[in-house]
Amino acid sequence: MHFLAATGALPVIPLIALLVFGIALLLVLILRFKLQAFLSLIVVSVTVAAASKFVNPNAVPLTQVASTIVNSMGGALGFIATIIGIGSIFGAILEHSGGTQALATSLVGFFGEKRAPWAMLLTGFIISIPVFLDVALVILAPLIYALARDTKKPLLMFGLPLVVGMAVTHSFVPPTPGPVAVGYILGVNLGWVILFGLIIGFPTAILCGPWLTTRMAQKIDVTLPEPSTTPELSPANLPSFSFILLLIALPIGLILCGTVIEQMVASGLAETLSNAERNTQLAAALAAASPIKQFVYFLGHPVIALLLSTLLALHFLGTRRGVSRDTLVLISTNALGPAGIIILITGAGGVFKGVLKETGITDALVEAFGNSGIPVLVLAYIFATLVRVAQGSATVAMLTAAGLMVGFVEGLSQPKLALVTLAIAAGATGFSHVNDSGFWMISRYFRMTEAQTLRTFTVLSTMISVIGFSLVLLVSLFF
Repeated sequence: MHFLAATGALPVIPLIALLVFGIALLLVLILRFKLQAFLSLIVVSVTVAAASKFVNPNAVPLTQVASTIVNSMGGALGFIATIIGIGSIFGAILEHSGGTQALATSLVGFFGEKRAPWAMLLTGFIISIPVFLDVALVILAPLIYALARDTKKPLLMFGLPLVVGMAVTHSFVPPTPGPVAVGYILGVNLGWVILFGLIIGFPTAILCGPWLTTRMAQKIDVTLPEPSTTPELSPANLPSFSFILLLIALPIGLILCGTVIEQMVASGLAETLSNAERNTQLAAALAAASPIKQFVYFLGHPVIALLLSTLLALHFLGTRRGVSRDTLVLISTNALGPAGIIILITGAGGVFKGVLKETGITDALVEAFGNSGIPVLVLAYIFATLVRVAQGSATVAMLTAAGLMVGFVEGLSQPKLALVTLAIAAGATGFSHVNDSGFWMISRYFRMTEAQTLRTFTVLSTMISVIGFSLVLLVSLFF
């Protein structure tokens, strides 16, 4: 392996040592000093950028470190903030209208009591597309408790399939924040991520679903909480199941249609183009396409598709159901609170990616691992898994791994880029344990001890990771 670039100007070993120091510092800040993930990523990015000049004369100058941070943050937030912000309002409207409850109760009624675990798996898989996982769990927990009381069956028999469905979609299918951010960093069309996310995610959820969770539930006894005194919407007051399903499916369908148009136009471009040349020529070709193709592509952009569904939700689930405009404004404003934290963390991930590029660390990684024989998908999975196990946050693991993989994906096709995105998602999903906030949330809502949560959720998250990545490798054989 060559440890210097062809010009002899790239100090590979010192740059990789600087990267190792940066990741170690990130772990110390998050785990030891309990510094918020956003601040931790920014501190590490600034430290690595400032120190890089000592090991690489061609790295970003000290006088430009701050501007590099600002420019990288701005570039990342332009797309990510818009998607997450609109998606958060969409999810909040579904929650307030009872759409989430309508989806769950309708599926339970359709599947019947005996197959209720399968209904909860499908509920989790669908509802976690527009609604954050932790929010969806809070909303659906009372329904899980009621099912357990009515059927006299273990709480975990319904709770664990729900968590599996939510965890898979939360990691694999945009517009959830993780895959959106990774897709942006790697430069992949979200339509491909959605397509492969569904193709890989749904079988993964099934394989990790009731067949496995039912056996776990029978071996672990947990105490049901007391019935809630909070009144719930009656079935007669819930929105239509089919309309809720349509609202959730609409942006996904539009994004996929936009991807089809892009691929049709891109098929006429030369295959030897660099990514920058391809993007320039693709934009010109799309602008010269027929009005119908332009219109479909316009509707299929993730921002437009999500905006359209959100406006429809505000009207039909809000105004048409008698919700005042002031209330809708309050719901939308409150939804942006938790979204703001996620937006800033994903933006900080974009900063970290920009710093890795400007300091030469990205090139050093390619130089060190490019000829190692490790397939790019395996490398992506390893990077994400290591960071996930070390510091717990799936989002931070995804963002860090995406930044590390930037130098390895140059020239890859859009389908292959989407598979790299999902390999990172799979790695960042597994091996949940006590340093993961999701671990404690599952433990709290399902009334499990730490040992019981390790025997259930940790095992399930690891199964999702391994099976999901195995399916990524299988699908990659066709691309």
